[in-house]
Amino acid sequence: MAESKNKYIAVQYKLYTVDERGEHLVEQTTPERPFDFISGFGFALEAFEDKVKDLEKGQTFTFQLSKDEAYGDREEERVIDLDREVFTIDGKFDEEHIYRGAVVPLQNEDGNHFYGRVVQLTEEQVRIDLNHPLAGETLLFSGLVTENRDATNEEIQQLINQIHGECDCDDCGCDHNSGNGCGCGHCHH
Repeated sequence: MAESKNKYIAVQYKLYTVDERGEHLVEQTTPERPFDFISGFGFALEAFEDKVKDLEKGQTFTFQLSKDEAYGDREEERVIDLDREVFTIDGKFDEEHIYRGAVVPLQNEDGNHFYGRVVQLTEEQVRIDLNHPLAGETLLFSGLVTENRDATNEEIQQLINQIHGECDCDDCGCDHNSGNGCGCGHCHH
């Protein structure tokens, strides 16, 4: 059995949600900032990676992912209420970062990091939606493969360093602290 190689893949794409009313543009990459990843590390949705990993540089693609292939169903139990004091710094509520629609980094009691979206603020609580923004959606990707080759040892090592929080974000261009974007192109897990 041949050893599976990690591939460096870069794609330029448009992402749409699809419903009975048609297609709705959600995200678009540019030639200057394509979505790039190394296969086999779980940074892209598995179904997305499966669809593009064998395409050659210069090939175009259009494919749809069901909600089950993408982010699953939206689950109401993943909408939680947290006490406002969780978001207090030096005795003052963090109004600059905690507002309706803000994506905020969170950490559970086990030390796992994740993001949630603020959906409501009350006098006592902040309601956070932990569902992926595209949960429950059918996704349509249309684009172009701009690179597909074996990843170098240096690229794999850089990725491992990023995973362990050892990257210099000014050099690598990553944006793992912002929580911005839908995650479909730049945060596929």
